[in-house]
Amino acid sequence: MLAGFLAACQTPRAVQLAPVTPPKAPVANALAPPPPAPVMANPVYKVGNPYQVGGLWYYPQEQLGYDETGIASWYGMDYDGHLTANGEVFDRNAVSGAHPTLPMPVNVRVTNLQNGRSLVVRVNDRGPYVNGRILDLSEHAADLLGFRLNGLARVRVTYIGRADLNGPGLASPADETPPEVAAAVPAAPVAQVEAMALPPVAGIAIAPRVAARSLPIPVEQMILPALSQGAAADGKVVEIPVPPATALYVQAGAFTSPVNAATVAAKLSSTGARVFQGMKDGRPIYRVRVGPFQAVEQADAALAQVLALGQNDVQIVVDAVSSS
Repeated sequence: MLAGFLAACQTPRAVQLAPVTPPKAPVANALAPPPPAPVMANPVYKVGNPYQVGGLWYYPQEQLGYDETGIASWYGMDYDGHLTANGEVFDRNAVSGAHPTLPMPVNVRVTNLQNGRSLVVRVNDRGPYVNGRILDLSEHAADLLGFRLNGLARVRVTYIGRADLNGPGLASPADETPPEVAAAVPAAPVAQVEAMALPPVAGIAIAPRVAARSLPIPVEQMILPALSQGAAADGKVVEIPVPPATALYVQAGAFTSPVNAATVAAKLSSTGARVFQGMKDGRPIYRVRVGPFQAVEQADAALAQVLALGQNDVQIVVDAVSSS
């Protein structure tokens, strides 16, 4: 009996497993909101009305001769898939950009003045509105120009032409705004003007004519020569010679009259503003500038000072280091 009992204890017993119930399919929540509808593009050619952001007014317009320098930034994931200001869908992997006042869409050539990289960019959005930035590029465009990791770059932006609504190239000639229309201004009233010399006043001596002092020799040169104009925002990067040294200036206006420029400079004297004489389209031009600066933070601080003094026509520009 003892042997039989021990043998029974050594015999393994079958293990009873509980039946496995297959998981139930999740029940759809009837209260959950439906997924958002996909964003549909509806691109249009747009100039736009004047608008105000952060207390500053912006005046969109046709700008066939646009050729400016400044600081560019970039934007990406937070806006990916959203509509742009002219009804396109923003793609951070495309070669596009945002500008405060240029028409949309237009093609511009953007050149990084720090490394010479240059490419054609499609402007189809509005912005940026931070510290006088000149252009906001898509993440991919910033990567191609070599400044995505830095966040900012000194650039030159040159207008090429109106872009095709459905492609990266230029619009057909039939869709282009005629230059005479884009640049037209209302004609000023014309009237006959009569002039005559006043007779000398008796008993008053006439002062001798004083030769006018010649203006200083211009020290500013065009920062870059005329660029060959590629037509398509196709991501092709070319290398362009750039100045070995550039500086940042806060520009508070450009004038054809030295008197007007001197008036603005006097108003901004507390900021160290000066009048810089240069040439544009073969004619003298007088720019009121504060600087030069090398650090973006210094230029931003000077920009804030100029704005605080009530001067709204102000931007940060990039130029070759001046000898003055």
